[in-house]
Amino acid sequence: MVAESYVVVHNIAKRHNVGTLARSATALGVSELILVGRRDFNSFGSHGSASHIRFRHFHSLPDARSFLKDKDCDICGVEITDNAVAVNQHPFKRSTAFLLGNEGTGLSAKECEICDFFVYIPQYGGGTASLNVTVAASIVLHHFGVWAGFSERIRDGNKFVVAERPAQQMRRNYCAEMADSIIEERKIRRQNASNGFFDENGSGESPSNLLDALFGD
Repeated sequence: MVAESYVVVHNIAKRHNVGTLARSATALGVSELILVGRRDFNSFGSHGSASHIRFRHFHSLPDARSFLKDKDCDICGVEITDNAVAVNQHPFKRSTAFLLGNEGTGLSAKECEICDFFVYIPQYGGGTASLNVTVAASIVLHHFGVWAGFSERIRDGNKFVVAERPAQQMRRNYCAEMADSIIEERKIRRQNASNGFFDENGSGESPSNLLDALFGD
């Protein structure tokens, strides 16, 4: 069995964290980074790694869950709950998607509903109540890679070798979709332009619709 890992981004308050998440996800063998809700994101902190990972978009958590279940994938919430298991115990069984909570409030009730199980990261110092979401993701993804037996990347000196940039490029800070998905998004905008996934001025326009190509001239 070849296990894969995924990261689900739904309610992260600081969009620049997505760029840093992309960098960690690429380094730790994540297959796809799944955006739920809004498609625009800030790639700051990715250091070019966003070109080496596939982004996929869904309009709702149930849609994302259906996709992952079709891949026989468990959904793991990274959150301290009553039944959460310490991540260093490696409670994994198959391919797993990791859903990380909002920096301030953690996982919402709706997010918890789609999770099959939960893990938490044990802390040994008393100076903070929680970790930054990108730090937490890196720790959890590394543990999964150890459990799954991912092959270590080859090194050159004191750095790991970076793969050639893929031929397929995406638009800067924007997760591309098929035509039917774009039609669905426009329908949702018309129904509720102020649903929180788009700008706050009521126009319904995504702030990154006109951004240039990330890796073009």
